Amino acid sequence: DHAYRTLSRLATALFPEGGAFAGGARDLDLARAFDAFLADEPEDERRDLRRALAWLEWGPVLYDRSAHTFSLLDDAARLAHFERWSVSGDLLRRQVAVAFRRFLSLVFYDRPEVWPHIGYDGPMFRPVAR
Repeated sequence: DHAYRTLSRLATALFPEGGAFAGGARDLDLARAFDAFLADEPEDERRDLRRALAWLEWGPVLYDRSAHTFSLLDDAARLAHFERWSVSGDLLRRQVAVAFRRFLSLVFYDRPEVWPHIGYDGPMFRPVAR
């Protein structure tokens, strides 16, 4: 539950409702889509993800001396904190930020609801109706 909350709050910070697209991460439940994407992955990779989410959750306390964890920040503060990870001098924090951004982007742009906004007509291959 805690990991899902952190991932969900990160997704809504990166893909806010009314941002570049009318619907955001909350409308598409990107956290659940990300979770489903990882369901078949090896346990050690899922464990690493849970650890990275816990680290991100406690990041504001550890690095910003905030009284609040990531999930308790408002959207703007969450995004600012995450962006600091993206440019951090700490290679591991940068790698975690890049990985989260890439995976959440993957599940966001994989949604047919998003395709018209980016000028994508869908897969070229379509099964033949019988």
